[in-house]
Amino acid sequence: MSTLFAQEKVTLGEHRVCVGFTSVDTGNLGLHVGDNARAVQMSRVLLDRELGLMEGSVAYLNQVHGIHVATDKELEPVTRRDAAEKSGAELLETAPVADAAISENARALAVMVADCVPLVFCASRQEGFPLMAVAHAGRRGLLDGVIQQTLASLEAKGATGIQVWVGPSICGKCYEVPSAMHDESVAQHPELDSETSWGTPALDLPAAAVAIASRHHLVARVSTEFNACTFENKNLFSHRRGAPHGRIAGVIWKEEQ
Repeated sequence: MSTLFAQEKVTLGEHRVCVGFTSVDTGNLGLHVGDNARAVQMSRVLLDRELGLMEGSVAYLNQVHGIHVATDKELEPVTRRDAAEKSGAELLETAPVADAAISENARALAVMVADCVPLVFCASRQEGFPLMAVAHAGRRGLLDGVIQQTLASLEAKGATGIQVWVGPSICGKCYEVPSAMHDESVAQHPELDSETSWGTPALDLPAAAVAIASRHHLVARVSTEFNACTFENKNLFSHRRGAPHGRIAGVIWKEEQ
């Protein structure tokens, strides 16, 4: 039985790309939330198997709410031996410090969230396997341009017909922020403007993510089909809701044939 919250398969020429978002049932995939490193790595190994991939196939990031886009040469696999011998902090240090990643050689990618917006991208190009990318867009990263930076990286590598999935994140009716933070953020991206269901200032991160992605001239499709609210849906981890603590992930991988 699948532990994924949602999944879609996309055919690009002769290739098949899969996009998925994990759930609480997949387990915590984040090394930075105080969980046992071996338990986290086992959740990652089990996800590899569920996706039909070899152990260590999915590349994870050390996310810091920045805008750096990691490339294939920065993405190193983590083996089960690594997980057995290293602490969570040491394992985290082996991952590139980045909040987005792009792969030209079909390397499976993951981006972790627990209220922030996970974005997954794929695109055709003239030669080779389709481009794949992921991005982590919290309030700070979104305002600083992580989505635009990821799209620019795809464009620089010859992307055409970019498709974007906006995954589960906290919704605009639940993401309460101070009035000053609301006003400052909305001045930069009006699409962020929202109000909680209880009448206080809020930010709509997914609405802004959709607007930013849709404005790029090479984007052919932006899907919000899987954009459930992490705060409201107990099948998803939410930092603001609290227990259970953990991170879900947006994942993109090549379907093995």
